[in-house]
Amino acid sequence: MPVSVPCANVALRMQPDRPSGDSLRALSRSLLTLSEQAQHAQPQDMLHQALHTLCGLVPFDSAWWGEVSAGDMHTGPRNWLHGSIGLSQNFAEEWNALATVDEFAQQSMRRLGVVIRERDVMGEIPEHPQMMAFAQRHGLYHCMAITAELPRSGLMFFVSVYRPPTRPDFTDEEAVLFGEFVAHLLQHWRHLLQRLQMDSPTRPWDSFALAEPSGELLFAGLRISLALSEACPGWAGTCLPPEVAQALPRVPCSLTVGKSCRLRLEPCGALVAISVASRHQKSALAPREMSAAMLYAQGRSHKDIAATLGLTPATVRTYLRTAYAALGVSNKVDLVAALRSA
Repeated sequence: MPVSVPCANVALRMQPDRPSGDSLRALSRSLLTLSEQAQHAQPQDMLHQALHTLCGLVPFDSAWWGEVSAGDMHTGPRNWLHGSIGLSQNFAEEWNALATVDEFAQQSMRRLGVVIRERDVMGEIPEHPQMMAFAQRHGLYHCMAITAELPRSGLMFFVSVYRPPTRPDFTDEEAVLFGEFVAHLLQHWRHLLQRLQMDSPTRPWDSFALAEPSGELLFAGLRISLALSEACPGWAGTCLPPEVAQALPRVPCSLTVGKSCRLRLEPCGALVAISVASRHQKSALAPREMSAAMLYAQGRSHKDIAATLGLTPATVRTYLRTAYAALGVSNKVDLVAALRSA
């Protein structure tokens, strides 16, 4: 969760006071507004509208949100796509260059689901000169952030808000309100992505991306992000690489970028779904077993599946038992989830 801080202290969050009655009423109103936005806003507008609603609940001067990977021993943290309020266009690119020395961001990525502020961390952490300069350049002084897992995508979702030194720090009460609001926001965002995925339930989430017709990304899984990064050196995320964006008017279509990154572009409502597949990827199921499992996951009965595939109901049951065993699942809910990544 990309956040930079000008302060040295980062600590375990103390238990905050309960919000007052007025604050609880304000939270309730904000969550009702958020629910309306989730139902009626266009997908490309939802997160931006939601952050403006959050600003009415917990005032801030600038904000940043989006998807991030924590990295490993070979690569550092990276922001893959984002939205922002009150920050410059090159904010994410600058942060990516400094992510390995942003201790505050790494603390947030290690403590998923926990609201942290720059004054909430124990221990003396040396202030890195480049991070201090970055924070001062963008007016980041008081920081509050939360990072959470974005299931099956391989990435994490974060929200960070900031105030300049002329404004007060975020209070314990504001931290509680912020955490509750973002938890609801993430749940709405997941449900929206799930609805957009319903047309293709077998599409793995880590290999799938959603973009506007202009090429601006709304969602991307880790595998497709890494594939695009390798195929298109210099790609910074947030918008599709030009090689891919140029193909958007031809949707539906397929194309290859780089040496071996094969993409499929399909309409998804007013958006475009982009998916990547490996030439070497094999299903754990035979074609007929996969067909039976897919139809069953869509709610079809054994009899309907048998009629559709020209099988007997007994054979359908055998195929389903095989599918459950091969995918390591024991119920239909888990079957649906497994088929998304099969």
